[in-house]
Amino acid sequence: MTPALSPRLAAIVDGLSLAPGMRVLEIGCGPGAAARAVAARVAPGHVLAVDRSATEVRQAVQGCADEIAAGLLSVRQVAVEDLVLAPGEEPFDLAFAVRVGVLDGRHPTRERRALERLAAVLRPGGRLVVDGREVPLPRP
Repeated sequence: MTPALSPRLAAIVDGLSLAPGMRVLEIGCGPGAAARAVAARVAPGHVLAVDRSATEVRQAVQGCADEIAAGLLSVRQVAVEDLVLAPGEEPFDLAFAVRVGVLDGRHPTRERRALERLAAVLRPGGRLVVDGREVPLPRP
């Protein structure tokens, strides 16, 4: 059984305006709780959950095994400022992050690079939501 989301994560997921068929990117997925909840809401869409930490990625792979096996979710170890679409990978409709240090304003150079990478992996008109708030992306 999948554990329930914390009230904070549940509120953020509820506010994402998700729809079946969407492609969603979670930045800083940790053990994958939010990614699992989003995958259930966008099925038959897809969630890519990324984290820079090998430990968190291992936990997410273990915790999301059912969603991964069903093709609804994949997990990748990568820092968001280094993220690129894999060959043949479609862009995302939405990216979201919760408490991700590179996107909290403390590291402007890394944040600028991360926002540029996110603009490149989101489809035209794609949205970025950080800590429950929509964030504008740089224009190419």
